[in-house]
Amino acid sequence: MRTLCASTLIGEFFVIGFAGLVAMKDDTLAMGTVWAVCGTAMVLSVLLCGMIGRPGGVQLGWALQIALVLSGFVVPVMFFLGAVFAGLWWASLHFGRKIDEAKARWAAAEAEAGAP
Repeated sequence: MRTLCASTLIGEFFVIGFAGLVAMKDDTLAMGTVWAVCGTAMVLSVLLCGMIGRPGGVQLGWALQIALVLSGFVVPVMFFLGAVFAGLWWASLHFGRKIDEAKARWAAAEAEAGAP
């Protein structure tokens, strides 16, 4: 699960950065504000890669997904990209857990087969 979730979060890191570049073109937004918000979200996405297995890590990931969708009010294409990444986040969690369960079953079967 950690690998799939971390891959999704790293992809979000780049998408958030590119969204920041698009938001900079809006004359009504201050560049400092854009980069404070985008920079914080980018750092959070990288830090979450290491927090996936810890309590609250998955919930923070969901919060980041919601924030990504809501950023569509500033950069409209982020409604779509946020929804795509929220779907990827769900798939990473869902299929990652299934993979972890299968690995545990295989390890248990190997340990049982290798026992004298």
